[in-house]
Amino acid sequence: MEIDESFLGTPDFDDMAQDVKESSRRGRKPGRKAAEKLDMKAKLERSRQSAKECRARKKLRYQYLEDLVAEREKAVFALRQELEKYRIWIHEISEGKIPEGFHLFIEEMGCIKHESH
Repeated sequence: MEIDESFLGTPDFDDMAQDVKESSRRGRKPGRKAAEKLDMKAKLERSRQSAKECRARKKLRYQYLEDLVAEREKAVFALRQELEKYRIWIHEISEGKIPEGFHLFIEEMGCIKHESH
């Protein structure tokens, strides 16, 4: 690759080289501390707000799940009571007795129909 030496001595090339040197510096730029502090404060405030909202959502989610569990526990309790009632009925039927409420249960199930006179 050949370089045209007549180009190297021009003032435009020297200005470009100087711009590259200045822009390639690393680190903080002078005069930005106040703006950076404001940005950092705003960023911290957004972070706090986001964390607060996250905790609120988490609390609501846990409350929803606790309510759901309580509802299911009530359903399980009701089903266990019903199961125990049916066990008692089976025991009474096996002894040849008709359990209390059994006739009504059979009617509700549609097994027996009342004749109206």
